Amino acid sequence: MTSPFDTTGTTVGSDGIRRYDGLPGSLVELLRGAVARSAGSGAGREAVVELGGVRLTFQELWDAAARVSGGLRSAGVRGGDRVAIRLGNGADWVVAFFGTVLAGAIVVPVNTRFSDEEVAYVVGDSGAAFTFVPGEPLPDGEPYVADDPAPDDPAAIFYTSGTTGFPKGAVTTHANFLSNCETCRRVLGLERHEPIRTLVSVPLFHVTGCNSQLLVAVYLGGTTVVMPQFEVNAFLDAIAAERIDILTTVPAIYWLAISQPRFADVDVSGVRNLSYGGAPIAPDLVGRLVKAFPRARVGNGFGLTETSSVTSYLPHAYVEHADSVGFAAPVCDVRIDSPSPDGVGELLVRGPNIVAGYWNKPAETAEAFVDGWLHTGDLARIDDRGLIYIVDRLKDMINRGGENVYCVEVENALAGAPGVFEAAVVGVPDDMMGEKVGAVLVPAPGAGIDVAAVLSYLDGRVARFKVPQYVAVRAEPLPRNPGGKILKRRVRDETDWGDPLR
Repeated sequence: MTSPFDTTGTTVGSDGIRRYDGLPGSLVELLRGAVARSAGSGAGREAVVELGGVRLTFQELWDAAARVSGGLRSAGVRGGDRVAIRLGNGADWVVAFFGTVLAGAIVVPVNTRFSDEEVAYVVGDSGAAFTFVPGEPLPDGEPYVADDPAPDDPAAIFYTSGTTGFPKGAVTTHANFLSNCETCRRVLGLERHEPIRTLVSVPLFHVTGCNSQLLVAVYLGGTTVVMPQFEVNAFLDAIAAERIDILTTVPAIYWLAISQPRFADVDVSGVRNLSYGGAPIAPDLVGRLVKAFPRARVGNGFGLTETSSVTSYLPHAYVEHADSVGFAAPVCDVRIDSPSPDGVGELLVRGPNIVAGYWNKPAETAEAFVDGWLHTGDLARIDDRGLIYIVDRLKDMINRGGENVYCVEVENALAGAPGVFEAAVVGVPDDMMGEKVGAVLVPAPGAGIDVAAVLSYLDGRVARFKVPQYVAVRAEPLPRNPGGKILKRRVRDETDWGDPLR
């Protein structure tokens, strides 16, 4: 298997893991280098643009982050402390992120779509010493920059939705972040220090927006244009107005964008790289994207929070294989664990981008990270060329437009809903979102089910994006195997879903 990516300038360590040579040692060094390089561009190159808001040069970003760092220190935050960010997308989020890094603390991005209970769990489990809260000014103090951390020091903890209702915090090191930055540069075919302009239309609390857009732009000395909230016309307007040349987002947003009647009048000639990922995609949508952005190289990125974002990438030359998630990233090794006769088994990944483990969860860490290999929970096969195909999920999970929804969590919530005897939650294919959440409910004997009351019951118990958009009620019991496990494929295939509820 020959990689289509540049694999020069890498070294294999005694642990068998390949690493890039010459990376910055930390995110502090990353930002400091970007500031120094931008100083020669007149008034300074733009680092962050908030649509409808502020515009910050690299020097202004550094200065603002250093003052936030000083404010955090005055509030009692010390090196290694955790600092939670509950802010929405915007320049303040970026300043809070780097302010925390400059203070020597560990960033805890909080999913703004989590319910209050989930937020409380994340803040409590991480032991956050400080929380950035919407509507409150950022902490301000005398500029402070801690000593540069070591590459393997924790830099952030990204919480993923858990299969039992409790999110798991993936401990991401400085080296993890920086490895992903170089991987993105190589798979996109970009030059070192190429001043890209990327448009962030996904949440910064996710690894796609943070790791593979914001930090990659800083790594290259480019500009990150941030949408405070997604609105399709603002997205289309920004492509030309902000001279966007790199687009990365989930299939649902692309589907919305190119489906607008006005899309034909949008100048997309400046877009030279277009990546999608984070959710299943219909092959015909990939074909539409190639036609809609004729000057762009179209590719598919695949990864997990535990891989610091990118694990594999399908480059433009292989766009006809749109059902594949591409080839392993330049420093990633992949293999199939215990493959079946048709080559399908759990996808395992090894590389310098694999996170250090789960915060406060030694048992889960030991189960997922074995001898340097991450057990992804995805069932996959790899063909003779090295193309990876994800065929199913070992874990019971729905990918709703880039948001992970674990079926067990929603089923547990439904168990207490009025009139519900049993419930099965599955993904319902959707052209726009990839999948939407579907629930099949069986009423308690002698009872009926008021679907509106069930959905009202879920409100506040799970995040809104996890609330089923399709609900079907059936009189007969759910199909189960001899061991009592619900046969989800049969449930999905036998159900007439009708129209979505929203």
